[in-house]
Amino acid sequence: MSDDYGVRIPADVEQEDRILAGLTARQVAILVAAALVAWVVYIATDDVVPLPIFAACAFPFGVTVTVLALGRRDGLPLDRLMLAAVRQARAPRKLVLAPDGVAAPPQWLDADASGPLPAPLQLPARAVSAEGVIDLGADGAAVVCAASTVSFALRTPQERAALVGSFGRWLNSLSGPAQILVRAEDVDITPLISGLRAHASALPHPDLEVAAAEHADFLASLGQRRDLLRRRVLIVLREPRHRAGGGLGSRQRPSHGDSGTAQRVLRRAGEATRALAAAGITVRVLTGGEAAAALSACCNPWRKTPASAATGRAAPDEVITSDGGPS
Repeated sequence: MSDDYGVRIPADVEQEDRILAGLTARQVAILVAAALVAWVVYIATDDVVPLPIFAACAFPFGVTVTVLALGRRDGLPLDRLMLAAVRQARAPRKLVLAPDGVAAPPQWLDADASGPLPAPLQLPARAVSAEGVIDLGADGAAVVCAASTVSFALRTPQERAALVGSFGRWLNSLSGPAQILVRAEDVDITPLISGLRAHASALPHPDLEVAAAEHADFLASLGQRRDLLRRRVLIVLREPRHRAGGGLGSRQRPSHGDSGTAQRVLRRAGEATRALAAAGITVRVLTGGEAAAALSACCNPWRKTPASAATGRAAPDEVITSDGGPS
């Protein structure tokens, strides 16, 4: 093919098309609509408002519309950020888990004293299977994978190029949405300290027992002086639901759907595990309990949760017994 038929494709294939003077269709629509509004107002007030006064009043309006249409922040247009801010301001502040809706208060309760009713909390994740497949309803299914890190500081330039090439090949092979999330989580070292003190007396030498006790005291003082954090890298893979298929099947068992959405996203996780292994990155799909704990930690990142609490958390439909464990 000759150069006359060549077409330059941007790196961002989802970039909006420029249709007029380097502007997108959305930007042109905003500017044209604002111009029509200003023209209609000018025609309606031409007999009573002089042109200089109208221009002075319309100038702030034009500047605001231009900034909203052309401005961007963090890669997003300002008009979309403004709409998101308006929706956030109008959204209810109190949300509760109520799949069947929030019940009305009893008649004997003063409605003015109790305030507005909370709104139902709509979570994107509907269920998590034992294999770690997250049911997203109409949005398909997703899995969360834990990934290790690779240090470039101890690598030669040739090794760094090989690692970057392996990672780039995985990115180019993606057939669906993917997200890489780097989180800083608090660490609970209480089990480690308790284990050191419990097993110190069983060590074969008295000096080892003293060293274990001193190390336990050091860890205890370290946790009191500062917040202990760890870095965790998560890879989230999502597979959209096909419109022609039946979806994931039942809500309780999303991994056994007729359309195979769960199987496809698990297959993509396996491909990511094999592809990133060439870059020295270990990828592991989180199980159902681990994925639920990761989602809970993301919803409330500043709450310190002991490491043992993830395995003792009851499901929403389980009955809590008097000793605190799920029946």
